[in-house]
Amino acid sequence: MELINITQDIIGQIKVIIEKARQAVTVSINHELLRSYWQIGKLISDSGQSNSYGTSERTFMISLSNVLTRELGKGFSRSNLINMKKFYENYPAGQTLSDHLSWSHYCELLSVEDKEARGFYEKECLNSRWSVRELRRQIESALFQRLLLSDGAPNKQKVIELARKGQIIEKPEDVIKNPYVLEFLGLPDNKPLKESEFERKLVERIEDFLLELGRGFMFVGTQQRVTVGNIHHFVDMVFYNKILKAYVLIDLKIGSLKLGNAGQMNGYINYYKTEVNAPDDNPPIGIILCANKDEVVAEYALGGLDNQIFASKYTMVIPDKEQLIKQVEYVLEQNELGTVQAESE
Repeated sequence: MELINITQDIIGQIKVIIEKARQAVTVSINHELLRSYWQIGKLISDSGQSNSYGTSERTFMISLSNVLTRELGKGFSRSNLINMKKFYENYPAGQTLSDHLSWSHYCELLSVEDKEARGFYEKECLNSRWSVRELRRQIESALFQRLLLSDGAPNKQKVIELARKGQIIEKPEDVIKNPYVLEFLGLPDNKPLKESEFERKLVERIEDFLLELGRGFMFVGTQQRVTVGNIHHFVDMVFYNKILKAYVLIDLKIGSLKLGNAGQMNGYINYYKTEVNAPDDNPPIGIILCANKDEVVAEYALGGLDNQIFASKYTMVIPDKEQLIKQVEYVLEQNELGTVQAESE
């Protein structure tokens, strides 16, 4: 019996050693691949600048792709070579490349033209360990612009902070988005839906919903009972955010925000604060997730409450990214205009 225990212990240690070695090999291979593609991109970029081959870039790329594919095999398509060139031109200081991101990650990042937005997605990808699929979804759903618009009137400093540090979560407002994009449910935006069905579909795709909620969220459960005065009430969905060290209660509404919704959520939060919170937990956060949110109704419903309660819209389709970009640009322009006028006065 003792020999078996010893053997199992040794096997466990050997598994750890092998796993670490495999990870190290993977990181090393990825590092060399990124460096190679960066160097190839530099060669292509330099040759284009000098125009030493006396031909158009398109013709040059096609010819180069044909020769490299014939002599070296796959991986040298024209589009891949173009990405290598962009890779070098957007990351001229090659030492800033991260071994934690694959070539496929960088190809997705290179599709983002705006430098600040690209920097944000790169930081968040590293912070949240996004897969390539997850990164693609966040870019397509315009997370950068949604975060800026959710945080009140954005300013240039906020843009720069997001680009350099990613999303900093320090207070409840930092985790709120508007709108939340739930396209992964595969439902038309105008389909009649019962709240119970809505909840069920979110649970079925809980990993995707956690990705949309953001960093630090852990799923606790649905229909969590709150008993007050021998009457049972139920919170639609409960999460815990380990960064904020707080429960996050979500009430799903298939219609518009109503005045009474905030009072109900306020009761849930007071219950959790008293009956559920551990001594080192921070006050719970409430999110009323609704199909439509009138700003005046939200102002009256949420104003004057001591608890942290937010109302956000959801959409079943990817928002128009260009429209969101224009909204951000407009707000930034108005912000800068206001600053200039204030200084002139």
